[in-house]
Amino acid sequence: MRRAYGLKRVGHGGTLDPAVTGVLPIAVGPATRLLPYLPGDKTYRGTVQLGLTTSTDDLQGDVLQRADSLPVLDLEQLEAELQAFRGPIQQRPPQVSAVHVEGERAYARVRRGETLDLPPRPVTIHRLALLAWDPASGSLDLEVECSAGTYIRSLARDLGERLGCGGTLARLRRTGALGFSLAGAVPLDQLQQQPPPPLQDPLPALGHLPRQQLDPGELAGWRCGRPLQAQTLYREEQAVAILSPEGVLAGIAHADAAEQLLPRLVFDASG
Repeated sequence: MRRAYGLKRVGHGGTLDPAVTGVLPIAVGPATRLLPYLPGDKTYRGTVQLGLTTSTDDLQGDVLQRADSLPVLDLEQLEAELQAFRGPIQQRPPQVSAVHVEGERAYARVRRGETLDLPPRPVTIHRLALLAWDPASGSLDLEVECSAGTYIRSLARDLGERLGCGGTLARLRRTGALGFSLAGAVPLDQLQQQPPPPLQDPLPALGHLPRQQLDPGELAGWRCGRPLQAQTLYREEQAVAILSPEGVLAGIAHADAAEQLLPRLVFDASG
């Protein structure tokens, strides 16, 4: 990305496991400062293989156990089992993960031969849809919309544990992240072309934030970092997208108790 666009500042919106495909939002230049304001929810489509347990909770790891038989479940029964994973849940990350353990990534410690006791963490699965179920092979396809920090590998593992046969993630594709979807994604090889793909406007991905548009007379003050009078009542510390008089994203402000908007991120700042 740095080479393609000639910019040093590049940031991404969440790593993908090596075997996972799909959306990886990347911000360049001043837009890197917007990453904390983008919605953290992500959407995936994946395949869970029941009857198999691995060291990484996916097919990239060593096989730990194969079940002698698979549970006999119809669609209605399987849906009932999936219900336990919908909504706010406690989820234990995989051993091989990017979770920090005493200042070091878990996967680095596991690769040195350690076995970690990772505590469960609160995550939310907003939507869990069963797309297909093959009882003969024990394979099921899922679509998952979840909060940041959710591991689909853990979901596959925990579903297998719940059914008593073990489970692992066979395939996964991230179809949406941080307000961006596959529809707007470009393959990596397009970055080798000249000119590179056009950059996307981040404003649609900030649709979850309230907006306030500057009057022409407010623009100069905003660019100098002066507070704005809020046009409506916001809760304290609410992030607000500030638009230029032309409707272009001019930055982000936070509301204070005095009904003012304090600049936190100003594009095209003066001085």
